[in-house]
Amino acid sequence: MKRINLALQGGGAHGAFTWGVLDRLLEEDDIEIAAIAGTSAGALNGAALKSGMLEGGRDGARAKLDWLWEQVGAVRSPGLPEWMDAWLPAPGLISQALEVSWPYAVGDGVSRMVSPYAWGALYRNPLESIVAQFNFGKVCATDGPELHICATQVREGKVRIFTGDRISTQAIMASACLPTLFQAVEVEDPETGVTEAFWDGGYTGNPALFPLYRADLPDDIVIININPLVRDQVPVTPPEIQNRINEISFNSSLLRELRAIDFVQRLLSEGRVPEGAMKNVNVHMIADDALMNDLSVATKLVPVPSIIAQLKVAGRRAAGAFLHDHKDDLNVRQTADLRAKFG
Repeated sequence: MKRINLALQGGGAHGAFTWGVLDRLLEEDDIEIAAIAGTSAGALNGAALKSGMLEGGRDGARAKLDWLWEQVGAVRSPGLPEWMDAWLPAPGLISQALEVSWPYAVGDGVSRMVSPYAWGALYRNPLESIVAQFNFGKVCATDGPELHICATQVREGKVRIFTGDRISTQAIMASACLPTLFQAVEVEDPETGVTEAFWDGGYTGNPALFPLYRADLPDDIVIININPLVRDQVPVTPPEIQNRINEISFNSSLLRELRAIDFVQRLLSEGRVPEGAMKNVNVHMIADDALMNDLSVATKLVPVPSIIAQLKVAGRRAAGAFLHDHKDDLNVRQTADLRAKFG
């Protein structure tokens, strides 16, 4: 049995890629998911996977993920067959058309000029009706994979991790709270017990990896990336610039943790710290940067059913390729080249 931890990035509707990856991983009976760290869309995916697994095993987890993405705008389960990709407009074309459409332009402009607090009694967070339907008896259970959800405490600007019975509708909504769109979510701070305002966890941990470092958890962390680390083209238009700012911001905390892991690995390999004094983490990554480079913040914010369906297919394809190339490496060696990334 291969035991792994999952680290699920946030990125709005692009979290449908993670849906596809998880759907494929759950087909592998000899891979056990021991713990999950998730932020924003990753928090929703993690909650769906855990609650579904405790309700109906692996098939239950897949069904719950299907339900979640149907709720946020996806086509019906089981999604789009791979062979139909050729019959749909390329995701990049849809993204470009969405960026220049007047409804999106108006909504984007309003979000930059009008505070979400200005709506008064008209304000509502559309995620609440979805998140409230989770079975929190299962989400918070001690059985099944551990679940750690990341949010940003506004007052101090620090990362906070909600786990166990600290996870609630409000905690998940806090993890996905973009402050230009949603009012800060007030929930009890898991460290102080004081009610605080929270914003999206992507600002401080996308996702936070440190909850997965405990000695009793597996050494292997599989990170599902939905925010591209590299864009070869310099952004020149306002939407491109804003999109890249968003990506850099939401990747910065992850890159810091990966750099720290690389540093610890070097200390251990050089014998500068005794073996076992620090966790020797094996990092693996599943991503499709080519696809994500064709998309933008517009398709993160607007859940276009055809793109969500294609993202699921892409996630399944990327997970299948990872398993083909690296399944035997799990619990044996790291497959992400951190030295090349930070050298």
